[in-house]
Amino acid sequence: MAVSELYTKYARVWIPDPEEVWKSAELLKDYKQGDKVIQLRLEEGKELEYCLDPKTKELPPLRNPDILVGENDLTALSYLHEPAVLHNLKVRFIDSKLIYTYCGIVLVAINPYEQLPIYGEDIINAYSGQNMGDMDPHIFAVAEEAYKQMARDERNQSIIVSGESGAGKTVSAKYAMRYFATVSGSASEANVEEKVLASNPIMESIGNAKTTRNDNSSRFGKYIEIGFDKRYRIIGANMRTYLLEKSRVVFQAEEERNYHIFYQLCASAALPEFKTLRLGNANYFHYTKQGGSPVIDGIDDAKEMVHTRQACTLLGINDLYQMGIFRILAGILHLGNVGFTSRDADSCTIPHKHEPLAIFCDLMGVEYQEMSHWLCHRKLATASETYIKPISKLQAINARDALAKHIYAKLFNWIVDHVNKALHSTIKQHSFIGVLDIYGFETFEINSFEQFCINYANEKLQQQFNMHVFKLEQEEYMKEQIPWTLIDFYDNQPCINLIEAKLGILDLLDEECKMPKGSDDSWAQKLYNTHLKKCALFEKPRMSNKAFIIQHFADKVEYQCEGFLEKNKDTVYEEQIKVLKSSKKFKMLLELFQDEEKALSPTSATPSGRTLLSRTAVKPAKAKPGQASKEHKKTVGHQFRNSLHLLMETLNATTPHYVRCIKPNDFKFPFTFDEKRAVQQLRACGVLETIRISAAGFPSRWTYQEFFSRYRVLMKQKDVLSDRKQTCKNLLENLILNKDKYQFGKTKIFFRAGQVAYLEKIRADKLRVACIRIQKTIRGWLMRKKYLRMRKAAITIQRYVRGYQARCYAKFLRRTRAAIIIQKFQRMYVVRKRYHLMRAATIMLQSLLRGYIARNKYQRMLREHKAIIIQKHVRGWLARVCYHRSLKAIVYLQCCYRRMMAKRELKKLKIEARSVERYKKLNIGMENKIMQLQRKVDEQNKDYKSLLEKLTNLETTYNTETEKLRSDVERLRVSEEEAKNATNRVNTLQEEITRLRKELHQTQSEKKTIEEWADKYKQETEQLVSELKEQNTLLKKEKEELNRLIHDQAKEMTETMEKKLVEETKQLELDLNDERLRYQNLLNEFSRLEERYEDLKDEVNLMVSIPKPGHKRTDSTHSSNESEYTFSSEITETEDLPLRMEQEPSEKKAPLDMSLFLKLQKRVTELEQEKQSLQDELDRKEEQALRTKTREEEERPPMRGAELEYESLKRQELESENKKLKNELNELQKALLEKSSPEVTAPGAPAYRVLLEQLTSVSEELEVRKEEVLILRSQLVSQKEAIQPKEDKNTMTDSTILLEDVQKMKDKGEIAQAYIGLKETNRLLESQLQSQKKSHDNELEALRGEIQSLKEENNRQQQLLAQNLQLPPEARIEASLQHEITRLTNENLDLMEQLEKQDKTVRKLKKQLKVFAKKIGELEVGQMENISPGQIIDEPIRPVNIPRKEKDFQGMLEYKKDDEPKLVKYLILDLKPRGVAVNLIPGLPAYILFMCVRHADYLNDDQKVRSLLTSTINGIKKVLKKRGDDFETVSFWLSNTCRFLHCLKQYSGEEGFMKHNTPRQNEHCLTNFDLAEYRQVLSDLAIQIYQQLIRVLENILQPMIVSGMLEHETIQGVSGVKPPGLRKRTSSIADEGTYTLDSIIRQLNTFHFVMCQHGMDPELIKQVIKQTFYITGAVTLNNLLLRKDMCSWSKGMQIRYNVSQLEEWLRDKNLMNSGAKETLEPLIQAAQLLQVKKKTDEDAEAICSMCNALTTAQIVKVLNLYTPVNEFEERVSISFIRTIQMRLRDRKDSPQLLMDAKHIFPVTFPFNPSSLALETIQIPASLGLAFISRV
Repeated sequence: MAVSELYTKYARVWIPDPEEVWKSAELLKDYKQGDKVIQLRLEEGKELEYCLDPKTKELPPLRNPDILVGENDLTALSYLHEPAVLHNLKVRFIDSKLIYTYCGIVLVAINPYEQLPIYGEDIINAYSGQNMGDMDPHIFAVAEEAYKQMARDERNQSIIVSGESGAGKTVSAKYAMRYFATVSGSASEANVEEKVLASNPIMESIGNAKTTRNDNSSRFGKYIEIGFDKRYRIIGANMRTYLLEKSRVVFQAEEERNYHIFYQLCASAALPEFKTLRLGNANYFHYTKQGGSPVIDGIDDAKEMVHTRQACTLLGINDLYQMGIFRILAGILHLGNVGFTSRDADSCTIPHKHEPLAIFCDLMGVEYQEMSHWLCHRKLATASETYIKPISKLQAINARDALAKHIYAKLFNWIVDHVNKALHSTIKQHSFIGVLDIYGFETFEINSFEQFCINYANEKLQQQFNMHVFKLEQEEYMKEQIPWTLIDFYDNQPCINLIEAKLGILDLLDEECKMPKGSDDSWAQKLYNTHLKKCALFEKPRMSNKAFIIQHFADKVEYQCEGFLEKNKDTVYEEQIKVLKSSKKFKMLLELFQDEEKALSPTSATPSGRTLLSRTAVKPAKAKPGQASKEHKKTVGHQFRNSLHLLMETLNATTPHYVRCIKPNDFKFPFTFDEKRAVQQLRACGVLETIRISAAGFPSRWTYQEFFSRYRVLMKQKDVLSDRKQTCKNLLENLILNKDKYQFGKTKIFFRAGQVAYLEKIRADKLRVACIRIQKTIRGWLMRKKYLRMRKAAITIQRYVRGYQARCYAKFLRRTRAAIIIQKFQRMYVVRKRYHLMRAATIMLQSLLRGYIARNKYQRMLREHKAIIIQKHVRGWLARVCYHRSLKAIVYLQCCYRRMMAKRELKKLKIEARSVERYKKLNIGMENKIMQLQRKVDEQNKDYKSLLEKLTNLETTYNTETEKLRSDVERLRVSEEEAKNATNRVNTLQEEITRLRKELHQTQSEKKTIEEWADKYKQETEQLVSELKEQNTLLKKEKEELNRLIHDQAKEMTETMEKKLVEETKQLELDLNDERLRYQNLLNEFSRLEERYEDLKDEVNLMVSIPKPGHKRTDSTHSSNESEYTFSSEITETEDLPLRMEQEPSEKKAPLDMSLFLKLQKRVTELEQEKQSLQDELDRKEEQALRTKTREEEERPPMRGAELEYESLKRQELESENKKLKNELNELQKALLEKSSPEVTAPGAPAYRVLLEQLTSVSEELEVRKEEVLILRSQLVSQKEAIQPKEDKNTMTDSTILLEDVQKMKDKGEIAQAYIGLKETNRLLESQLQSQKKSHDNELEALRGEIQSLKEENNRQQQLLAQNLQLPPEARIEASLQHEITRLTNENLDLMEQLEKQDKTVRKLKKQLKVFAKKIGELEVGQMENISPGQIIDEPIRPVNIPRKEKDFQGMLEYKKDDEPKLVKYLILDLKPRGVAVNLIPGLPAYILFMCVRHADYLNDDQKVRSLLTSTINGIKKVLKKRGDDFETVSFWLSNTCRFLHCLKQYSGEEGFMKHNTPRQNEHCLTNFDLAEYRQVLSDLAIQIYQQLIRVLENILQPMIVSGMLEHETIQGVSGVKPPGLRKRTSSIADEGTYTLDSIIRQLNTFHFVMCQHGMDPELIKQVIKQTFYITGAVTLNNLLLRKDMCSWSKGMQIRYNVSQLEEWLRDKNLMNSGAKETLEPLIQAAQLLQVKKKTDEDAEAICSMCNALTTAQIVKVLNLYTPVNEFEERVSISFIRTIQMRLRDRKDSPQLLMDAKHIFPVTFPFNPSSLALETIQIPASLGLAFISRV
């Protein structure tokens, strides 16, 4: 197919543009052969005519489909040309923020001028072990490829990093070295990888400077060889340097700086150690102020100086040498300030006592006069005599600058030399990886000798690059058996010959330098005469006779001849050097100027064991004038040519890897792309040449399977054969008629440029036709569906309209009928109403008439009745008047008579009055009367008081209520005033009542008045009652409102407390998980160190000479109790080993100084106090918990039973701690009894061993304290939960009672009292809540303080360990162990004192026991004496039958002590898990071991128990070490270890573990020993086994996850296959040996089956599955985030389907509640993110709310990587991504991009008792345990 056929309408092409380099345009009509003009439309809509070149007829390059834009590899593009490369790089850099892109074998790196989070250790781990094409482009991928090829091919590698200044070469090389240091590790303990990385700050400070293009530009080239041993671990490194820019020391251009080290010195001038250097501000020195830019934004030179000094220290440059370096650098600065005064045109002088020169001489230790003299004079030597000639001021300044440059160059070489010595290794080097950081092709307005050397080096490198690319292409064709045709590529050998051949530019330059009167002009003329018009690559500028032009591979460069000779000779006056050599005070200065034989250059330091190439001495990069040797006479150009040839030999002997750094713009703007600058660099660095070589052959390559999958749509069903290769051949023969456009290889199909685009066009056309057909069908279906819907709607509308009309007619008929009925009833109503009116009027008249007659009759009868009454009263009055008159007369007569008689009697009484008896009689009468009167008065007073009290109470109540209601109810004021008036009237009326009661019977008129007043009072009282009722209603409403407020308050407070409790519970749970994870990590580290210790021990045993026959010494540090304490400690056994090995054969040390014991007692006291305080706090919390439980037993069901059981269990474990201390005291006492011997504290002695055992017990103490703190936290949570229900209950109960009481209240006094009570209740509740909250806060603060103190103690121990680790290994181990021995010896003295106290207590108790025993014996004797002998004799003795009892097994196994090794061997070491799991009960070894422990406990043999448990633990460790990679073995022993641990708990005798036991099982509990310590040891062992199980599981699953979850197409045909590049990734088509999702599920089934078969606890299985799913999700997500080809819509569907299959597996296994599904949430959300719409703001909002498990960095990364697989998908716009970032800017999450796939969740072992009876267990004969017997 002709390429011109692709130029059809709507095809897109690239046309040249002066601004953007290339512009995109679209064809408006088809191109026909012979057309001279093509019609185009630009992207902005402008139309133009593009004229073709009449000579070449070359069409504009075609643009790639959008689907291919942004590819990881440029070779995957259908059209390979400059605009396609430029556009692809721009899209990746600007839109996707991707700085790395592959271009065949080259990694193109664009400097982002911004810190990116893509270089962390998590990224390094993600790229480690991956194929180069499997991940997105990265410098780590190149480094991994080099590392992998070095190990696989056993061939040295090199990474060539090149580019312009500021393109990022140094950073790329630094990251490559960091990758090697992280992945490979170090082969020794010297941390070589840290030293390799530490060399970067030093070299940057002395070799980097700020330029106009780069703030940290490397002004020298370097090649670093990183050496590896046979295990491919870093053992050392070596550095070569090239062409240091010495001229920068004395001159800097505008906006540039000198080398960083000078500014770092000036910034640190105030330091005390730098006072002698007499430095100042950088603007003070001539050598640092010329650029006018002494400060770099964002860089602190003082801090950088600290980093430089730290790096020097790490690399072995001590403080003395460092100060020497700084003295030399300061001397250079002061030398630059030396000024000269002209005496005449040919001579000059230095002022007397010139301060800068004096400081320089003082720092250098040389004579002022000599240096002053030779700075102004020079020596000329002839054949006969020597002359001393003065020099001019200009010559003196040049000589001064030359001396400064020479000193700096010497110092630079000296530092590089010492860096190489520090990186040198004595271990034999097996291979190396070289990293070349060298300047790229440079061209400036003025190009001098430096640019010439740089471009010469790049010519050599480009030649090597071209040959390597050509070689790879040839190998690819030969491997695929494709006919090889020679590809024409640019060969720059002529340019190299022009420079380095005989009579070349360098040769002529060296020759001119040897001439006595050689000059730049004469050299230029020689160049013109030799090469002009003879070499096509050499030209002469038109306007200059002092310049020449060379046609380099990248561009033409014009070089100015001025300065070439001077820079090539690098002249320094010999007399000045001799003055410096004469320094006697500064020895380091002499080292700089030693002879070549003694002072090797940095590049000639060759460690032993290197390859032949590496051993070749590299000559110094700089000339050394003033020396007589031949080496000194070599010019700079000659030296550079030699070192470059050596470099090329090294590179040719290695496998190269290329990194081309591109500078996107000249202004250092982040993520800004300048097309012109980018194209210049792409042309210069060889990327386009790579593209051209690839495009000249068959650039596009497909495997047959990939081709079939991609273009299956172009075949018919009959064309598909079983042979994929033949199928593809048949298809291509039909599609592409020109067979030269493709070739069939063994495994791939090769296409010429443009053919894949043609196939893509055919495929797109067919898909477009299919889409149109689908659209046609769908649209027809939609229209038919719409028609049917409209027809149905019309029918429905008609039905409803007709129904509506029928309903309207029916309504009309009903209305008509109703109107008639209404008229009938209305007429009837009118008539009836008239009738009723007439009838009512008649009746009214009758009633009025009859009433009138009746009233008249009534009035007449009433008058008659009144008249009779009047007559009656008148007549009665007349009779009474007559009667009273008669009565008055009679009374008057009686009075007269009685007066007369009284007078007579009075006379008699006067006489009798004098007698006593008379007085008595009178008194008796008077007393009676007085008592009667008093009684009457009292009764009246009582009545008065009762009435007064009633009135007072009423008044008081009303007044009180009125006062209380006045503030609450303003609108009742009027009523209150009326009530007060009524109350006053009531008081007045009450007084009138009391008065009228006395006069009640006086007059009838008063009686009527009282009755009227009573009626009035009744009305007022009724009114008052109604008002009170209204007030009562208002009060009820207020009361209800208050109740509601109180209820809301209580509810709000309850919710607040609940939220606080939930938050604090979550925080406590997080703290608990953190502590548990930290502890388990420490345990993991301890197990790793323990394994390393064992490995080192084995290696030492192999290295030790064979002992004499018959004499074999065991390790004194090994005991049967070695695993008793396996807690993590600050000083591990690994660190103890070298000290033991060194001290055992040496002389034994003297006893320790006893004074140290007193100094270290303080620590023991603190630990004891801390322990006691925690114990007291625990007891107090337990008492509180018990009181709370007792108080609430009847109110609420029992809660937190498991936690209380755990607390009681921990209390028992703490009690067992005392027993442990007693045992330790006994051991210490036994060991310290030998104190008389001088070897008591020597290594190997018993006391020494006991002290070492105590070392681990300290860490155990710390861990126990941590657990106690966690227990206290759990108690605090339980108390909160206990308080909360009670408060809720009280609140609700009080509210109910109040409601019921209020309903019963009728009086306003009761309402007021209820209101007061309600307020009091509210205040009481608030005070209770405040007090409880305060107590809770105090307790929480105390607990936090205790936790903080424990953390500080732990940190202090870790700091102590870190300080010790900074010492040398021998001193560190000795110091640490010495410190621990001293501290523990002091601790033992304190324990001995406790032991003595306990011994006294034991003796005292023994005495009391003897006294009690004696008393009991006496009592028994007394009881026997009370029994008479007759009673004893009279009792008949009956014979008793004793039946023989059948043997009842007690669930114990007996074995001999000597059979213990056999028991461990048969039951642990030689046991095959598969046979046990299939044929026997799960956990049988654990049951057998526990039954043996039970028997030893039954015998009360502590040594046997300890020995058996220790042997068991050690045996399990040995098995796991031997077969630790076998999942079945690890699972089997994890299950048995947990079962053994559960048995120790179940039969421990502790109540918390016995509640599920049967009575028979309770009889089997341990009776003599408390094995709580060993339970902790077994728990730690189980944690280690669990972590090992996770590692084994991860190693098995790791190769399956990416292939099965990402790459394999579970749903076939969904994912499209895009054209692959050179670095082809793994195919998504399942081939043989490829892992699929089914492989993962089968493996999960295997794991689950094995764990269930071994009887593993269900909860533990859930934790293993959760961890497995976390690893799966994390690895899958990490790969997704680093693979652009996986971020597509179809891949999101595949992932979601795969996750659903995993969820289905969880449901089948009943593991949905294990938390495993939640660990896949980030992966699920990432898959959803790939599938959702990504256009509008609503989509952005949905994404932000949906992806809560993903970090912001992960969301943005997925959106940036999202790539359409088909042209029907759309890319994510930049604006949408920015919208997402804006919405997520407030989210606080981790900035880390990748998930931590190595994270292991903390494991717990919930107690799981066994229902199996021990006495029923049978021991199978297959185990070979015949030597044990059931008991």
